[in-house]
Amino acid sequence: MKAMILAAGRGERMRPLTNVTPKPLLEVHAKPLIVWHIEKLAQAGFEEIIINIAHLGHKILSALGNGEQWGIKLTYSDEREEGALESAGGIIKALPLLGDAAFLLVNGDVWSDYAFDTGFDLGEDDAHLILVPNPPQHTKGDFTLKKGRVLDNTDDSKTYSGIAYYNPKMFKDLPYGRSALAPLLREAMHQNKISGTLHSGIWEDIGTPERLNKINMKAHK
Repeated sequence: MKAMILAAGRGERMRPLTNVTPKPLLEVHAKPLIVWHIEKLAQAGFEEIIINIAHLGHKILSALGNGEQWGIKLTYSDEREEGALESAGGIIKALPLLGDAAFLLVNGDVWSDYAFDTGFDLGEDDAHLILVPNPPQHTKGDFTLKKGRVLDNTDDSKTYSGIAYYNPKMFKDLPYGRSALAPLLREAMHQNKISGTLHSGIWEDIGTPERLNKINMKAHK
């Protein structure tokens, strides 16, 4: 199974830090956030990771290289010419690199102890979402988890963690260009094609300088 890290966003809420540093290279406990992901993915057995880049993408390329130092292969989906294509658009562009098998998707700006699984079986589902309890900045949540299925309603909603397993067929034949992921997920939910799991361990959305400072002040275990 391949993995994809979404790393193309401008990080508007992280300004002024992201005026000079792409958000995935901001440091958590003295290490770039994206490196934490890469190390965990390598330890879990992933051998190839696709990373989409746009804003200050050259700095990500320079910092990470081809992945040799972690014993894996890093491949880049370059969106610098178009500008960031958003989550779904980024996946659509990267489909030739992702191949036909299910893949793991990880947002580049989350911090979590979720255990990545190279052997995850989607079965007949389009996706399996990892949900988390709602954080203070997102109390309304996103989707409801009921008996292992993810539903598009607000009944005891949980928050989408930015970690999920996807069948590339979900994105096949969709038009190239900037597009969000949530509408595609909701459409698939209405067809009962999305499963999910609640992760109750460590998870943080590092979306603002304040949240970055907060996690860096916590002792790292």
